[in-house]
Amino acid sequence: MRQVIIAGNWKMNASKEATNTLVMGILSGMADVKSKVIVCVPSPYMSQVEALAVHSQLNLGAQNLNINASGAFTGEISADMIKDFGAQYVIVGHSERRSLYGETDEIVAQKVQVTLDNNLTPLFCIGELLEDRESGNTQVVVSKQIQAVIDQVGIDAFKNIIVAYEPVWAIGTGVTATPQQAQDTHAFIRSMLAKHDADIAQTTPILYGGSMNPSNAAELLNCEDIDGGLIGGASLKAQDFLQICKAG
Repeated sequence: MRQVIIAGNWKMNASKEATNTLVMGILSGMADVKSKVIVCVPSPYMSQVEALAVHSQLNLGAQNLNINASGAFTGEISADMIKDFGAQYVIVGHSERRSLYGETDEIVAQKVQVTLDNNLTPLFCIGELLEDRESGNTQVVVSKQIQAVIDQVGIDAFKNIIVAYEPVWAIGTGVTATPQQAQDTHAFIRSMLAKHDADIAQTTPILYGGSMNPSNAAELLNCEDIDGGLIGGASLKAQDFLQICKAG
């Protein structure tokens, strides 16, 4: 039985005051949450969240990492820096990193490798653009993204990888894939992993990352192959985020 995982991606949204209010609000409602809960926060606020969440069931994650251990990479964050704040998770290959910052499948695969090599867990994001969906190429795009990582790290590494399927056309648009659309793609992802290792396919968590919110979370999480959510906007409101966490 795969545990439900709910991961909040704050993106570039935070202030010291807002972070304190949000984290304390989440913690106040965690007593009856059975899901694993992760918040992936902007790097300047990781120390603050680490302190607020100490001795709680709230897990800390980063939103990106550089493949290099250190050096002249202005503005970047390394795996050691992430671990220094007690974080265990890293979002890798988010669609915004791919589209805005030119991260290719090969770069994303390298980042997955570095994340794993440093005993961190990647939240490995995959997903198609609207034109891919409309042209019937969803499976082609998703297959290519997954295969790049399998080629880099091998199928066994998926024992320590969380996959997040995010249809790009449903991120921040208010448009959500229907539960059936989401389930169909999640089932395809699992079937692709199964071609390499059936046991790993059954144990790998696959999260849905396309505008999950309190009103649709329960229906989406009830789908056989949807094991949680990578939550954007709704993760910035404590009560909305908690509702999603409790839906699992």
